[in-house]
Amino acid sequence: MLIDRLKTSALLIVVICTLVYMDATHGMTGAEGLWLLPVLVFFSLGTAWDLAGLIQQSGRPISPFVAIAGTATVTLSACVPMLWPIFGQVYPVDCEIGQLGWIVFGVVAAVMLAMGHEMWVYGGDDQKSTKSHAIGRTCSSVFVSSYVAVPMALLVSLRMMGSGNWGLAAILTTLAVTKSSDAGAYFVGRALGRHKLIPRLSPGKTIEGAIGGIATSTIVAFVCLRWLFPAFGFVGADLSFLHHLGGAIVLGPVLAVSGMLGDLAESLVKRDADAKDSGQLLPGLGGVWDVTDSLIAAIMPAFLCFSAGVAGPIV
Repeated sequence: MLIDRLKTSALLIVVICTLVYMDATHGMTGAEGLWLLPVLVFFSLGTAWDLAGLIQQSGRPISPFVAIAGTATVTLSACVPMLWPIFGQVYPVDCEIGQLGWIVFGVVAAVMLAMGHEMWVYGGDDQKSTKSHAIGRTCSSVFVSSYVAVPMALLVSLRMMGSGNWGLAAILTTLAVTKSSDAGAYFVGRALGRHKLIPRLSPGKTIEGAIGGIATSTIVAFVCLRWLFPAFGFVGADLSFLHHLGGAIVLGPVLAVSGMLGDLAESLVKRDADAKDSGQLLPGLGGVWDVTDSLIAAIMPAFLCFSAGVAGPIV
């Protein structure tokens, strides 16, 4: 089990680091993040597959194929502005849709896809079953597409925020802060945990662990804001020690608490489905959702924090 976990983790780290390096050094102006799309699509569709499987395992009606297709539609909708630079054009700055507007179109398309599928299969051989579960399948598919793909699509928009590798620094900061919170909560909880947080959902989580996770994420957030952004070449004369400290005090706890909510959300679904892991796609780690659970919930708050200026002016 431990060997499988180490092998899978090592493979993921090597692949992600390679793509991050390629994106940082060989990125296309106006289509920043193009190198990261393969890993984004993998984690997006893998998470949707796990969530759809758990919903099905819990006895709720769902069409996994429609949920996966809707997730792909929403995730890739954020990539539409990349098409202009790929074909040698510049995405119009006065476009009414902007960048985030494409995600809205993607969500609407996912809803129409789910509804269209139910219209197509309605009244089939199993007419009674089809009639009684059409609404349930539609709602389940749209839920999967929205819960998983909207944050993933925002990750694309976060990468395209600012110029050059500014968005990449923001993404790496989000990953580091969120995952450090998970690690801090685990180790502090193991060492000092006495009071259970929400034992009905996750008996292993403690209040002490949660505090440790928040403290760890705040420290990591300060390190990233203070040194990671300058390492990517973004140094502002007005970014003082206190500015970075203030940004970390906001970003760290916000992402830590959001990540905990994402973790507990997965625990809720797994308990309802009577499952230990979300899936088996990643040997030693479980399912893809077991890896992305906290990140899914932290991406939107991270996007808002960076938009509000926790890392300084967007340049």
